[in-house]
Amino acid sequence: MRRSTGQHPGGIVVLPVGEEIYTFTPVQHPANDMETKTITTHFDYHKIDANLLKLDILGHQDPTMIRMLEDLTGVDAGSLPMDDKEVLSLFESTEALGIKPEDIMGCPLGCLGIPEFGTQFVIGMVQDAKPKNFSDLVRISGLSHGTDVWLNNAQYYITEGYCTLSSAICTRDDIMTYLISMGLENERAFEIMEKVRKGIVAKGKCDQWEEWKEDMLSHHVPEWYVESCQKIKYMFPKAHAAAYVMMALRVAWFKVHEPKAYYAAYFSIRATSFNYELMCQGKEVLEHHMKEYMKRKNAKGKEKLSAKEESTLEDMKLVQEMYARGIDFMPLDIYRAKANRFQIIDGKLMPSFATIDGLGDKAAEMIEDEAGKERFLSMEDFKNRCKVSSTNVETMERLGLFGDLPHTNQISLLDFMEM
Repeated sequence: MRRSTGQHPGGIVVLPVGEEIYTFTPVQHPANDMETKTITTHFDYHKIDANLLKLDILGHQDPTMIRMLEDLTGVDAGSLPMDDKEVLSLFESTEALGIKPEDIMGCPLGCLGIPEFGTQFVIGMVQDAKPKNFSDLVRISGLSHGTDVWLNNAQYYITEGYCTLSSAICTRDDIMTYLISMGLENERAFEIMEKVRKGIVAKGKCDQWEEWKEDMLSHHVPEWYVESCQKIKYMFPKAHAAAYVMMALRVAWFKVHEPKAYYAAYFSIRATSFNYELMCQGKEVLEHHMKEYMKRKNAKGKEKLSAKEESTLEDMKLVQEMYARGIDFMPLDIYRAKANRFQIIDGKLMPSFATIDGLGDKAAEMIEDEAGKERFLSMEDFKNRCKVSSTNVETMERLGLFGDLPHTNQISLLDFMEM
């Protein structure tokens, strides 16, 4: 069962043969939302980690996106450099994209849509930390995945001048290697790292802490460093952070150097609430809807954005960036479009059937399959062959996707006489 709770990245919990998850923990709908299909464990994984093995596995979305980018461009992602100056500049400005912050609602950086670095929270971290190289990005990845590692901790010490990004505690490995370098015995340095990174010290449940604290101070470990350790509730492993950053920089390379392929892959795989009607009718239409969404984002009650609309707004930001870079969509062609993948045709992006609001994945696959067999005689023929609802047909007609296709297969007497 995939764990959905806890303070660190998800993994797969391995159960003993013949056992069910219920032996170890009750399960529940998150936030008592009985409408959601998601089921989570009632207990934090830390409460049952002594009895179960958890495998940490990177998500499948990024590798899938990399594969699509390779297929679209012929570029081997594994050969891409980790020190491309233009790619690294995305974490300083939008210059490498050829746009200005005002073109994308004031976003100061070019890392929108980059795995692990595209959220507002991490963008804020990047602005404060000012990374210059791969190592700095690994540190930021560690900080962003920890608990009480950045806010009220490293952010404060960096801002106040106690340390820099390179000397702050960013991943669990930093603690052990730093303490060893300061002269602490290897085993003790490891023990301190383990107690700190699990949050045992922060919870005041480490009986040896006062002894260890004296040992650290006697080896000239700064007081701010000891204070920082005492605040940490969970720390990310450096190797995991490095894997995330390597993937992020590969995706970022395509964003800079192969933009059409990047947006086609992003909208196909990572955009969870892409909407053809809102986003593919031109920049003016998009920005009109964005303004309405932004107005409601801070509203209260019924006017507030739903979770799906919040996700749609995030997708809109990438579409706005794409338009600002001079890339356009072409109208969806029912005979050329794919079910779930965007295509690059004549220098433009053709959306997939799945971007039509209300059209499910199975219906999108059925349309692609039927369109490949023979042309549709009418909208009625389309509806019957593709097993879509009348509402879907009406939506597609309103969007002009049927062209001059008649409503039914029947020919009126007037049409017959004109023939």
